[in-house]
Amino acid sequence: MINGLEHRSLVRPRTTIRLNVTGNKTLVGSAFSRHRLVLIEVRPPRADYGDCVTTHAHSSDTASIRDVAKLANVSHQTVSRVLNGHPSVRPATRQRVLDAVAELSFRPNRAARMLATNRSYTVGVLMTASHAYYGPSSVLRAVEDAARDSGYSILLASPRDTDVSEFSAAVDHLIHEGVEGIIVVAPQVRAAEAMTKLREPVPVVMVQCADVDPALSVNNEVGGELAAQHLWDLGHRRVALVAGPSDWAESGARTRGFARFLSSVGAVPVAVADGDWSSASGYEAFQQIADAGFTGAFCANDQMALGFIHAAHDHGVNVPNGLSVVGFDDIPEAEHYLPPLTTVHQDFDVVGRRAVDGLLSAMQDHAISPADALDPLRPELIVRKSTSSPAPNRHSGR
Repeated sequence: MINGLEHRSLVRPRTTIRLNVTGNKTLVGSAFSRHRLVLIEVRPPRADYGDCVTTHAHSSDTASIRDVAKLANVSHQTVSRVLNGHPSVRPATRQRVLDAVAELSFRPNRAARMLATNRSYTVGVLMTASHAYYGPSSVLRAVEDAARDSGYSILLASPRDTDVSEFSAAVDHLIHEGVEGIIVVAPQVRAAEAMTKLREPVPVVMVQCADVDPALSVNNEVGGELAAQHLWDLGHRRVALVAGPSDWAESGARTRGFARFLSSVGAVPVAVADGDWSSASGYEAFQQIADAGFTGAFCANDQMALGFIHAAHDHGVNVPNGLSVVGFDDIPEAEHYLPPLTTVHQDFDVVGRRAVDGLLSAMQDHAISPADALDPLRPELIVRKSTSSPAPNRHSGR
């Protein structure tokens, strides 16, 4: 029993809150979640969630926001601003508050925070691509990290298809759950088109969709150019391309950039194969074009490059002595390929932070304008051991 209320383990499908007023205190009587009944004592309500303290059944000395403020030598309002991710806090002060939070193991109670502010502190993420794909999954992780750093949690929804009705149903689900804004990770062309046809009551930003907001995507055309220029500078004059799926905007951009550089030097790819981002499709792509007589190849992602190198080995072609291969993404395993893979690196952490910052700005009634304020992210060529100058009189054909 706590304050006359019985504490039980309950399972409920949705959060239900009942308020009981006793004297000058407000008790959250039954805050059911999927896990347990949470009992919270809230001091007289304020505009922020600063005075909310979590009452644990087995602890009587839980740190409060005032304890954090005292240790950090700031006001409790400043602590609240830091916990809310407010931008108008000096970095040194923010760090002092975060250090105090860590030292005291302070954890503001989510239910109390929602009650005191009438906000959910939840961001919806609508993702159309499979978690198996490195790019979208990396963006999702970066968005989650950035949201958490700003005091928000995320709620994920994945449409079963890329048509407008599926998108609308997924967005309606997120709105019903009370999200304050939505980040859309929509690398497919059809997905971006479907999303732009919807009008939603909360702010929305779109990631990996250069046509909507270039600042929230890596400049994939530049990445394709970097790959082509690297092979050309090494002396390769017969180069091949393994493109990604045609319905992915990033795939098209990488192909355009690769072809544009070759065109600038009066060349074209001697062979082109299409893949689906998987290593298996990279393996099959080499088999399709093995007799085209190329000495260098650009694979539009690292997984396809892995399969491409594997197939080259099975056909008796050594990488890099007989064939140079460039990938794209710089996945963690790329430096451990055999040989270590030359690839184009893109910074997903910055993409995630920009997306969250833009959304939070919009949620504070500011216009979403990252494209006006920030340049598109420029990728970086990472040179490893899978590329070298072509050997005289050698090509990859059998």
